[in-house]
Amino acid sequence: MHPDIHLRLHELRAAELHREAATVPRLRRAAPRRALRDQLGWTLVEVGLRLVAERPPRSTRTARTARTAPV
Repeated sequence: MHPDIHLRLHELRAAELHREAATVPRLRRAAPRRALRDQLGWTLVEVGLRLVAERPPRSTRTARTARTAPV
């Protein structure tokens, strides 16, 4: 399909969807949903901070330093 035709069809469909969306009544449920999302987000932050704080100290010996040099 030629790019200009494709773009024109996209513009027509977008305009049609905008007109259709303008006629649909909006729901008033956005505020409680936002509050729930914020609460969930802060809970995840708190859990993440707890996991970081409770991590046992890491050993300074890693797999790379654990190997002995050939004699």
